[in-house]
Amino acid sequence: MAHLLSTSCSLKITSCRKPYSKQLNESSNAFPAYFSLKITKDLYCPFGSLVVQRGKQQRICTVRATTLPVDQEAPTQPGSGFHQNSNGPSPPKRVMVIGGDGYCGWATALHLSNKNYEVAIVDNLVRRLFDHQLGLDSLTPISSIHNRIRRWKSLTGKSIQLYIGDICDFEFLSESFKSFEPDAVVHFGEQRSAPYSMIDRSRAVFTQHNNVIGTLNVLFAIKEFREQCHLVKLGTMGEYGTPNIDIEEGYITITHNGRTDTLPYPKQASSFYHLSKVHDSNNIAFTCKAWGIRATDLNQGVVYGVRTDETEMHEELCNRFDYDGVFGTALNRFCVQAAVGHPLTVYGKGGQTRGYLDIRDTVQCVELAIANPAQRGEFRVFNQFTEQFSVNDLATLVTKAGKKLGLDVQTISVPNPRVEAEEHYYNAKHTKLIELGLKPHLLSDSLLDSLLNFAIKFKDRVDTKQIMPSVSWRKIGAKPKTVSA
Repeated sequence: MAHLLSTSCSLKITSCRKPYSKQLNESSNAFPAYFSLKITKDLYCPFGSLVVQRGKQQRICTVRATTLPVDQEAPTQPGSGFHQNSNGPSPPKRVMVIGGDGYCGWATALHLSNKNYEVAIVDNLVRRLFDHQLGLDSLTPISSIHNRIRRWKSLTGKSIQLYIGDICDFEFLSESFKSFEPDAVVHFGEQRSAPYSMIDRSRAVFTQHNNVIGTLNVLFAIKEFREQCHLVKLGTMGEYGTPNIDIEEGYITITHNGRTDTLPYPKQASSFYHLSKVHDSNNIAFTCKAWGIRATDLNQGVVYGVRTDETEMHEELCNRFDYDGVFGTALNRFCVQAAVGHPLTVYGKGGQTRGYLDIRDTVQCVELAIANPAQRGEFRVFNQFTEQFSVNDLATLVTKAGKKLGLDVQTISVPNPRVEAEEHYYNAKHTKLIELGLKPHLLSDSLLDSLLNFAIKFKDRVDTKQIMPSVSWRKIGAKPKTVSA
């Protein structure tokens, strides 16, 4: 059973022998044994199996790190997380944020906590491990998840519960559900990079296993333990591809041979990552129909920015900022390139057009979805973005903003590592979140200035060897490989 966070943490180890459990403080060494990772041959597993070695004895164990209880907090003042009734305010909704240590997840967890929702983060911390494996690092220094949550508590008095483990482990996920009893689950807990999924066979397999099986486990956990729970799932606009017709929000009405029906919008995924998202959407839609699950699929565009009201409160709350060719998104990467004097890297012709949004709008959209839940058995799809830009559009905007700051910004065309249309029609609908009350932060000159100044502030942390694309869609192979430094 997992508990609330405190300044110490315990490791619960289960194996075929007697379980070993011991409280450990940050300054103590609870395990005199050393740990090694065992990696299977057929499936790339970031953690592998933990092996505890004591002399000649070896035991393969499963590690579940949980946290310790803290004292009950004084009641907070009602906010948007409270719902009024005739007897006064009810307790705040309980929201589980899976993947709450990541880029979108961390900002969302803080935002919801600040709005007086009771929040729990579920995360296996694998995103940090990816950086170690590939020799990457965030532009911003980011604190450990434990220090982040402690700092949030010290600043606001609000507790965020923490469950460290893998949602592909259904036993762990079940215990987390039964312990926290969420009213809503926000699911960010997926490998989210298309280039990462195209490095080699093992990462393609990991991406689809982690994303599809993890989401299936969440669906079964809702069915078994919290049938009224609302699933808010982060999808991607990349599910749609770039069709030569308007992109609707999830569904399209078609008349064929004199008969009319409303059907799921056709999907044209462009990587093993995007394909995993399509599989997720199909599984969620089916379980809504079969089991009566309530779900909202947020098909998100490309996110930019790093600051939210909450992450600005202290340097230990700062979010990650990826600029490399594997995890970095277009506008963030361009701002870092401009800050260090590297030409902006436009892939191919640069006409690739997508939907974009500020990370402040990501957290706002998630809150709106939670506050206005789907009905039982309903599978809603919202296209979550605020503006459309081509890659060339972004390069032009960054060039103009950079010149105002005295930067000499150049642009180069590099061979496109992806298999995609470089010039195409693109018009995607995105009205449903606006109707629910979304107030967008549009990309303005002042915001670009802010992003560029932020990149300039941390430019000494930039590893220029990570800027150029290093993953090719056409050259993906079966053998495991390391992205060249």
